[in-house]
Amino acid sequence: MMKFYDVGYNLLSNNRSKELFSLRKKTFKDRLDWIVNCENSMEFDEYDSHHTTYIFGVYQDHVICSLRFIETKYPNMISCGEFNAYFNNKITLPAGNYVEASRLFIDKERVRTLDLGQQPISSILFLSMINFARNFGYQGIYAIISHAMRIIFQRSGWDISVVERGCSEKNKNIYLVYMPLDDDNQHRMIERITHQAFLSGNPLDSWPLSFPISEKRPDQL
Repeated sequence: MMKFYDVGYNLLSNNRSKELFSLRKKTFKDRLDWIVNCENSMEFDEYDSHHTTYIFGVYQDHVICSLRFIETKYPNMISCGEFNAYFNNKITLPAGNYVEASRLFIDKERVRTLDLGQQPISSILFLSMINFARNFGYQGIYAIISHAMRIIFQRSGWDISVVERGCSEKNKNIYLVYMPLDDDNQHRMIERITHQAFLSGNPLDSWPLSFPISEKRPDQL
């Protein structure tokens, strides 16, 4: 069983904190070579604070994927101007009950080691974002993503919209996107997941999520 749940920064155990920030360093510094703050083989920054909530996807007590949420009324990477140099227009977020998503990753090595390659990990992670935000009454999600991540979101069926397009320090397209939380997007995400994976009655419109892992796809049963 893969489990998806949220943990506030102040409630992170030492072991889980070290695991999370080590995986982030491996993803964002070692693999993607982003300009990020690293110390003691861990990646974290000033936005990892008591305003932060983390989403974890855990299988056999190993973190497989994660992201962080920060309510947009608090300092975050978008509203504090971290990316303004990469966009022609100054980025401003609307007033309201929104969250910013950042540091989203799936650990490819663990997916391979734990034989999860046939599972719709990215889709269930995206669904966890929707379910979490709906559960806590948020209006929507904002994020800045790469071109590759935009394609992954589009293929998932989530009808995200591009608010602004910019160019990163590596001369690559990046996007400020808005992620809606309506019934239609949630249902389409669930349909995609159930088409890809064998599920045994577990509700997928709730929070937290439990996702049964099957060795076979629906077309193999």
